[in-house]
Amino acid sequence: MDIDYSSTVDAKVPECQQMSKEGKLTEAVEILLSLEKQTRTASDMHSTAKILVAIVKMCFEQKNWDYLNENIILLTKKRGQLKQAVTKMVQEAMSYLDETPDLDAKLKLIDTLRIVTAGKIYVEIERARLTKTLAEIKENQGEISEAANILQELQVETFGSMEKKEKVEFIIEQIRLCLAKKDYIRTQIISKKISPKFFDGESTEILKLKFYRLMIELDEHEGSYLSICKHYRAVYDTKGVHDDPDKRHEALKCILLYIILSPYDNEQSDLLHRIKEDKKTRGNT
Repeated sequence: MDIDYSSTVDAKVPECQQMSKEGKLTEAVEILLSLEKQTRTASDMHSTAKILVAIVKMCFEQKNWDYLNENIILLTKKRGQLKQAVTKMVQEAMSYLDETPDLDAKLKLIDTLRIVTAGKIYVEIERARLTKTLAEIKENQGEISEAANILQELQVETFGSMEKKEKVEFIIEQIRLCLAKKDYIRTQIISKKISPKFFDGESTEILKLKFYRLMIELDEHEGSYLSICKHYRAVYDTKGVHDDPDKRHEALKCILLYIILSPYDNEQSDLLHRIKEDKKTRGNT
């Protein structure tokens, strides 16, 4: 039976927060845990979420990081726990990552949050962002291969709740790290997940340039001069590049260089002809 506990929760949470400030964190949490059972059983999502957020917030305010991690896991494992309440708790806890006293505490909190979000579609975006943060830490520590492996866990292209732009940002990071560890085969596979059509809008210009710079680096290793020429054409057609005389001429110079270096075949001949007939390039040669 659904029961609205909002008035009870609104009264009890401030009391417990005051107890926590007076050094009675454990007692305050126990009171809220007892109330949480009632709100969860009654399917009162709003009240349950408010309790979960209050508990992690009290742990954070008292700088009890171990107790924070313990309660995150405890609350997530509760039978019949409400998905929206867990989501709000995870989002609240994630906001504390930049407030941790040291890297060890930050890594423990990330690990806890990754554990409770594993396999749960309703917090897939939160897990993805946590994983990206962990990969960044590993990269900063010089563990490039570990960072790449961690980020490759994510199949963001299957995330229905994530915006397309953020998906592309994640995939570009996967490409960059794979290149950094010199895993060229996997880089090639991952790059296929991004459609060039995504970069048609001006709002994607920064991502477009970053993507094609990585593709140029990949194909330079492969010696695929024709592909490199195509990548520079994409760079050249970018508004920010085309509007800048220096960048425009540099991109055009690379287009001509790599089309000349490309082995002669029908595709190379066709592309050379199209470059020659292109009004944009004809006006800048």
